[in-house]
Parts: sequence; C-alpha cells; structure tokens
Amino acid sequence: QVQLVESGGGLVQAGGSLRLSCAASGRTLSTVAMGWFRQAPGKEREFVAAISWRGGTTHYTDSVKGRFTISRDNAKNTVYLQMNSLRPEDTALYYCAARNYQAASTLAVQYDYWGQGTQVTVSS
Repeated sequence: QVQLVESGGGLVQAGGSLRLSCAASGRTLSTVAMGWFRQAPGKEREFVAAISWRGGTTHYTDSVKGRFTISRDNAKNTVYLQMNSLRPEDTALYYCAARNYQAASTLAVQYDYWGQGTQVTVSS
C-alpha cells in the first residue's frame, strides 16, 4: 500500500506561483510513475501532469504546458508540481496519484493510489 499526502495549496493571485508536494509513505516511489490531476467544482477530474519512474518522461495537458513543471525526488519519496503564471481557471482540488508501473500515464483509471487532495484557488 502507498499513502499519498499532498501539500502546498492555497490562495494566490492570478500570475502568481505555487509548488505542490506529494509525500509518500508505506512504499518507495522510486519504481512507480506519478501523476497530478485536478477537479474543479461541477467538473470531471482531469489530468494535469505525469512523470515516469525515473523522471525521464513527462506529460502535460495542453492548458498547463509552459507554466507547470512536474518533478520528483525519489530519495525523498516526493513528487512536486511547480505552477507558475497561475490563472483563475486553474482553481481546483489537486490530487496526487501513483500507479504500479514505470511508464507515465494520462489516464486516471490507470492509477492505483490517490491522495486526499490540496485546494488551489487563483483569484483574478
């Protein structure tokens, strides 16, 4: 089992930055791919970013390309999402997820473990 705990969310003005962290316990993350997803009120959960087990491959949804960066520190069992140039439409509950495979995936159904989420609110 893997327990994931997100942190780093908060309220920020448009154009600002936040860095989300996802700390894992119960198992090392060094052999699993990780992803970030988000869900805004009244909307479906959507893919944001994913990273392969060694960090060599990353994927982003089009709306965050050039603004968000996913990274990982396997020695710290932690994955990060650096979010720059934030927009009001980025407001959502952000979830960290892990899958029992090395390859990154953009599909939520392919992830096996989920955190409880951290709220990001961007004011205009």
